[in-house]
Amino acid sequence: MHVRDFTSMLNLSPEGLSDMLELALGMKRDGPSQVLSGQTLAMVFQKPSLRTRTSFEMAMRRLGGGAIYLSPAEVQMGEREPVQDVARVLSRMVQAIAARTFEQSMVDDLARYADVPVVNALSDEEHPCQALADMLTLRERFGTLRGVRLAYVGDGNNVARSLAYGAVMAGMELVIAAPKGYELPAETIDRAHALGGGGHVTQVNDPHEGVRGAAAVYTDVWTSMGQEAETAIRKEAFGGFQVNLELLASAPADALVMHDLPAHRGEEITDEAIESPNSVVFDQVENRVHAQQAVLATILGGVSR
Repeated sequence: MHVRDFTSMLNLSPEGLSDMLELALGMKRDGPSQVLSGQTLAMVFQKPSLRTRTSFEMAMRRLGGGAIYLSPAEVQMGEREPVQDVARVLSRMVQAIAARTFEQSMVDDLARYADVPVVNALSDEEHPCQALADMLTLRERFGTLRGVRLAYVGDGNNVARSLAYGAVMAGMELVIAAPKGYELPAETIDRAHALGGGGHVTQVNDPHEGVRGAAAVYTDVWTSMGQEAETAIRKEAFGGFQVNLELLASAPADALVMHDLPAHRGEEITDEAIESPNSVVFDQVENRVHAQQAVLATILGGVSR
């Protein structure tokens, strides 16, 4: 499997996604290795983070390498320093770059100008590392992803987009339940269906319809970072889309509960749902480390397939 950058789930093929998940499972099972000894990852973040920063640092440490965190105040990418200069400077000093940005264009520009691999650690369009960890979590639970029905309840955002691409490539059935006007764009669904893999994405406007028959119910915040001015409008629009015990009653009794965190408890999800016995939220957190180990080892040549 040859992947230079991981700026989008679109960098993977159905076979590449399967290989990446198998590699992550193996790395989780086998424990730390030294396959990236002496290599360093630079993490250029425009947004604060708990899971993303910690999981990337731990992934590099488990692989024998190191990581350098560059905060928004230090770099001010696109303001104090042009993106192309950041890419070229870091290319002379480190072996890979992880970027957590407001705009996908910045991740794409970093990849365009850098001489080292670039990983999308979150942008406005995609969150591929999160989606990979989510699929790893489901793969562990069900043994396969093919035919698994995942219900995503909430905003058609970056997480939903990456899940849509991944679900189709993995042969899953993804149902996105979002209020009118907050669905994923039709062109995103068309692009997903063109990826191969045999999966399918459906969008509905009724959350109860969306979760029926689902093996897992996934939600995310209604208002992401950078959308704070829309908070009141979004709370009203998403009022009937809370993942709570009433909504989960429309799903199978054993349906898993998923959230990529941070959660606004009492808004998109209730305490009862996130703390339920069916919740795998913190499995998703742990699997960020193992999914990102697989990504980093692949793009930096620490594995051969």
